[in-house]
Amino acid sequence: MDFKNFKMPYSINPNYSKRTAYFSMEFAIDQALKIYSGGLGFLAGSHMRSAYNLKQDFVGIGILWKYGYYDQSRNADQTLNPIWTKKMYSFLEDTGIKFQIEIHNAPVWVKVWYLAPETFKTCPMFFLSTDVPENDHISKTICHKLYDANESTKLAQYILLGKGGAKLLDEMNFERDIYHLNEAHGLPAAFYLLRKYGGDLAKVKEKLVFTTHTPEEAGNEKHNIHLCHDMSYFCGLNIDEVKKIEGVEDDRFNHSLCALRMSRISNAVSQLHGEVSRDMWSKYPGICEIKSITNAQEFKYWADKPLYDAKDESDDALFDYRKKHLKNRMFKLVADQTGKLFDPNVLTIVWARRFAGYKRADLLLADKERFRKMLENSEHPVQIIWAGKPYPMDYNAISTFNNLVEESKHHKNMAVLTGYELSLSKSLKQGSDIWLNNPRVPREASGTSGMTAAMNGSVNLSTDDGWIPEFARTGENSFVVPKADYNNWPPLEQDNFDLKNLYEILENEIIPTYYDHPNKWRKIVQTAMDDVKIQFGSDRMADEYYKLLY
Repeated sequence: MDFKNFKMPYSINPNYSKRTAYFSMEFAIDQALKIYSGGLGFLAGSHMRSAYNLKQDFVGIGILWKYGYYDQSRNADQTLNPIWTKKMYSFLEDTGIKFQIEIHNAPVWVKVWYLAPETFKTCPMFFLSTDVPENDHISKTICHKLYDANESTKLAQYILLGKGGAKLLDEMNFERDIYHLNEAHGLPAAFYLLRKYGGDLAKVKEKLVFTTHTPEEAGNEKHNIHLCHDMSYFCGLNIDEVKKIEGVEDDRFNHSLCALRMSRISNAVSQLHGEVSRDMWSKYPGICEIKSITNAQEFKYWADKPLYDAKDESDDALFDYRKKHLKNRMFKLVADQTGKLFDPNVLTIVWARRFAGYKRADLLLADKERFRKMLENSEHPVQIIWAGKPYPMDYNAISTFNNLVEESKHHKNMAVLTGYELSLSKSLKQGSDIWLNNPRVPREASGTSGMTAAMNGSVNLSTDDGWIPEFARTGENSFVVPKADYNNWPPLEQDNFDLKNLYEILENEIIPTYYDHPNKWRKIVQTAMDDVKIQFGSDRMADEYYKLLY
């Protein structure tokens, strides 16, 4: 293939002919390609698959992380041990393209790898690497670890994604109408375009669209503007010019705010997140419109087809048999990792996602006595599993993970698993009966893991956050905790309110229904499977991006 004059490798559906490039720090495409950490990557991966399904004129641009995010291993006492292993991929194609970009006022070589659509059924994808012999050691490390803890390295990664990705499109003579930033990481692309168009911000705005994922201002990244400038983040603009665009006199450069001022239009990732975002950013003048396009996941990749077939054929016996088979298959992983044998007839609860404080992984354990009683109930037994990756430098999250490991040593029906990536995620969704999601409202922008759980016959038990208000009919397709006064109550009061309600729903609704009313339980499971399929499938989402954003 001639990458210097790249052409889309399949014929384009005329409904999706706007030429688009999508910039993301991470993509969860396949278990074998370890360039993702969590939900942002899972979302981006589904988007790439749907762009392929719909034959959109769309390419993905990311970074080839030499060591991935990290491999989740254990110490001798079972606690968390992050390790970094060099990754090798025979299925990526060397484009032969190499070019230089400026990082920290010095030229850095960038090499480009290609993922062909037929490999994993995605749109064409390009991955940037600085790990080449021409670069010095420091430059090579830019693409080593996803979300590196070092501030300068992190900024260099954003420059590689944004500036490197935008320059790649020029190197390939591959004109794009839309530059779509998935989060503000790729924002240097906007400054690259600004220089390319001779400082014409209106021209940049024509091309730039932005997806924001963070529902609170403090969570949006800010860095010292002088450091950003010294790192060559702004493609030659001086600090006064940048402050004028950003509209802030502060020396902390707010990436998301600047993206909202340089884009033509942006979107939040659920209806509720849209309301929160518009309210949050409204005090800043000159920002673009923030629409809502609810996140989604690709049905074909995630859903268990035999389970849907049994449901569609109204074969209850086959449906129950298939769900038990999926549970048994997942319990082999539990036994392998923890030496615990779980029972497919027992109600199984799973909490699995990124470990972050606001997601409250250990909320159920805040009432130790009630937790113990639930786990030791012999008449209506429960099994519970935790999994997820804390950020390797987030010591609070690691401590939460390790505390759960310690607690699991006292219960034969509680397990904590490592290696939460695409493959384990899919297994846990197939093998769980309840998908537990209890973030502090309204901190979860979308929270898509519950969508893919529902596609595998697992019922959401959730606080009313993210995508849940658009989906849930409590007692019919899910179970939702009533809302606390999240604006006025202190966090401890919110936690206690949510904790009490979680237990009441479990003890009075979920557990009795599962054991005493199996037909009613199956109806809830199947209603959720029907409700999630189209509305929260990413083909709908990829279509909406074209209609509402591009």
